[in-house]
Amino acid sequence: MSRTARWTLVLGALVLAGIVALLPVLRGEDPAAPGASDADSGELADARQAARLPDCPTASGGSAASDDPGASDAAVVPKLRGVHARCLADGKRIDVGTALAGRTTLVNLWATWCGPCREELPVLAAYAASDGAADVLAVQVDSGEREGLELLAELGVRLPAVHDGEGRGPIRSALRAPQALPASYVITRGGQIHLIENPRVFSRVEQVRKAVEAYAANGGRP
Repeated sequence: MSRTARWTLVLGALVLAGIVALLPVLRGEDPAAPGASDADSGELADARQAARLPDCPTASGGSAASDDPGASDAAVVPKLRGVHARCLADGKRIDVGTALAGRTTLVNLWATWCGPCREELPVLAAYAASDGAADVLAVQVDSGEREGLELLAELGVRLPAVHDGEGRGPIRSALRAPQALPASYVITRGGQIHLIENPRVFSRVEQVRKAVEAYAANGGRP
């Protein structure tokens, strides 16, 4: 092979690599966002359909949180600014800090391997369905997305839920969450975030209601 031919092959390979690297940008995706360019496999799509989860929260005004570059800092939960996760309902990424701004939300971190999480999730779903409940966001951590969808379907739990990755994902890191699961937080309308320590695991709807109302009513103090 001539020297010119070899250089032509090298140049062609570099151009192809550049095109592949630019594909997410050309599609309007954020390459840094978890799962931004991942397509659902058939099994994952089937698991989403079986779980029938509600849509994930969006930014105030109804616009998709991940597509709101004009949102002001005041409209973002400070500790979750720039934190993205994949919505379990449809696989789309959301900007968590913007989606949860301006509302009282119970955020619950759980994993498929966590026994207490399995017991607690139905309690949280029952609370979310009760009159006067705050928003609830289930955050699956440290476990596979398909397995999480299958567990929620098995338990009959239909909560807005996001996937934080299979390691220590961005939400868990931003919250500096404890290793032990489950872990629940109240995010107030003003963007304050508080770990619920008593009780650490909910067994009754009234416990959830009491904890949420205590933080929401007292400016973030139980």
